[in-house]
Amino acid sequence: MGCAIDDFLALVEQLPEVARTDRDRWWKFTVADRTFAYLWPATRTVGLKQTIAEQLALVAERPDVFEVQFTSAGFGWVVVRLDGVERDELAELAFEAWRLSAPAPLVAARADRLPT
Repeated sequence: MGCAIDDFLALVEQLPEVARTDRDRWWKFTVADRTFAYLWPATRTVGLKQTIAEQLALVAERPDVFEVQFTSAGFGWVVVRLDGVERDELAELAFEAWRLSAPAPLVAARADRLPT
């Protein structure tokens, strides 16, 4: 069980118009200059934009895998421990984070096709 950093990178690279900014200890992922994900290689965790309801549900269901990162502008960011999620679940979470940030035409063009 669990994902590697390469799994996360492969998933977000399949989403349209994603840009990555590398920092010393973390990487930021954006679409149309809107941040939707962070990756911390040292801790093998990602931060993903979600709805507040989804953030709370994930943390309540599996607090050993998910934790509240912060809330901002009506969204709840969640920290995901990569070793606690399967690739298909990570694909759904990353796609939802991207979809919450991407411009409507990009979302419409992508439809509901998850990265694989």
